[in-house]
Amino acid sequence: MAAPMEPQNFPELKNDLILRAARGEKTERVPVWVMRQAGRYLPEFRAMRVEHEFFKICRTPELACEITLQPIRRFELDAAIIFSDILVIPQALGLEVLMVPGKGPVFPDPITVPSDLDRLEADVDVSVKLKYVCDAITLTRHKLEGKVPLIGFAGAPWTLMSYSIEGGGSKTLSKAKKWLYAHPTESHQFLKILTRVITEYLIQLVIAGAQLLQVFDSNAEFLGYDLFMTFALPYLQEIATKVKAGLKSRGLAPVPMIVFAKGANYATRELSEIGYDVVQLAWTVKPEDARKEANPSVSLQGNLDPCAMYAAPSVISQLVRQMLERFGTQKLIANLGHGVYPDFDPDHVKAFIDAVHSHSEQLNAG
Repeated sequence: MAAPMEPQNFPELKNDLILRAARGEKTERVPVWVMRQAGRYLPEFRAMRVEHEFFKICRTPELACEITLQPIRRFELDAAIIFSDILVIPQALGLEVLMVPGKGPVFPDPITVPSDLDRLEADVDVSVKLKYVCDAITLTRHKLEGKVPLIGFAGAPWTLMSYSIEGGGSKTLSKAKKWLYAHPTESHQFLKILTRVITEYLIQLVIAGAQLLQVFDSNAEFLGYDLFMTFALPYLQEIATKVKAGLKSRGLAPVPMIVFAKGANYATRELSEIGYDVVQLAWTVKPEDARKEANPSVSLQGNLDPCAMYAAPSVISQLVRQMLERFGTQKLIANLGHGVYPDFDPDHVKAFIDAVHSHSEQLNAG
């Protein structure tokens, strides 16, 4: 049993389409994966959740691996993404996070005043504290048998800071944004702590076997341009720079990195120039504008409206065709503009995935 858990001697990769697209290399068809592709819309996932608490699944490599593999068995996806959660980082820093049914993540004792930063385990060793995620990555790489690459991910500093202060989700993030105005020095202190931990965590995921990385700044949409440029973008850039340097210093080749600053539609150009290989776009971004604004050296990911999955499969196919025609079929990874919703019909998600492959092959054939 111990041998398969070693982060070495992984099966040979049979489908490198997403890696080539991320690096800007020519692809014969557009690769596709879906944010939250392992989730509540799948009956096999719901069956496991009946028996296991959310964070128990995250902390149990065998369970996290099984859920990661569920959509790979069902669909012709071009990547797997490890089943985990962005909030494992605040947990590693010593904050309690609960997943409350019908409500989502809850911090029973959030960070409320600057002196609360002293409660954080700022020097935490993530290779120990979050070893369960690394073990899940290694196990999943072996269980995938080289079928598709495996994505590891983390939340961005601003998003994790805002969750930790708000104590969960929020419609305004006013408590967290108050910090940016009332406590800017302490805000930067908190963001620096998070940046160091996220950076080391992402490096550990690659050591464990992750072949791509995505950084989710899910709460970027609450920031205007100036706040984003001050409290979000510099830390996103530091993560990209230091992850790649950290891997190189360990004798490992950097892996492609994807950034998704949801709602930061005003900063597509800036996001494309801070060291990430791919910029994920929300569904509110026009493909033509993104191609015009993004640095041509990066690839784009996205961005069909998730609610298009409620349409008939034939309509989904038409919408995919339009999306691909607008983006072009090179330097593109197809995805939704946000994660899958719990009430999606899996057959409609399949229609999306299959349409990306068939239409992009047709478009490439001329």
